[in-house]
Amino acid sequence: MGRTGTTRRRLLMAAGATGATAAGLLTGCTSDSADGRKSGSGTGARAESTLRQRSAATSRALLGQYDAVLALHPDEGELLTPLRTAVARQVDALAPTARKPTSPPPSTAPSSPGSGSGSESPDASPGPRPPVLPAVADDPAQALKALATAERRTADAHTATLMDAPPELARLLASLAAAGAAHAYLLTEGSRS
Repeated sequence: MGRTGTTRRRLLMAAGATGATAAGLLTGCTSDSADGRKSGSGTGARAESTLRQRSAATSRALLGQYDAVLALHPDEGELLTPLRTAVARQVDALAPTARKPTSPPPSTAPSSPGSGSGSESPDASPGPRPPVLPAVADDPAQALKALATAERRTADAHTATLMDAPPELARLLASLAAAGAAHAYLLTEGSRS
């Protein structure tokens, strides 16, 4: 029992360190582009905006996966909360002009995706819709394994996107891909304890 607690503590410390490192990288990588000092043609800026939006949507889907796992398995919060926070920061870094629809706590997630008939708000199209939480395994170990797979898939998507990105965005995407790989490792190791 003591060994499991020690392993869990080490994983949480690593998760915190990964989150802090990623947050530092995100802040450093996005400071120039957020204040508009970046130079380039209008076409280049539009292409970068499209890449950012696509990458933010990929990370936003991962964030929804975290919310779904936390909603069904709140006992995993000690492991998942720091990782979820890091993913929320990634979404914000990719889409800095977003109005923070990415950071609500899991308790504010919609309770049943099929209960709404779409008539909740006729003006819902200008703003982002509340995320529909993905299906989650009832077994916590399987849910963590699926979350690790989602982290790897997101890291792979960021890696593929960085090839077409301008240098500043490419550095950000490389940092996000590395953080995703670290998260996948922590989720895999955390599910063994």
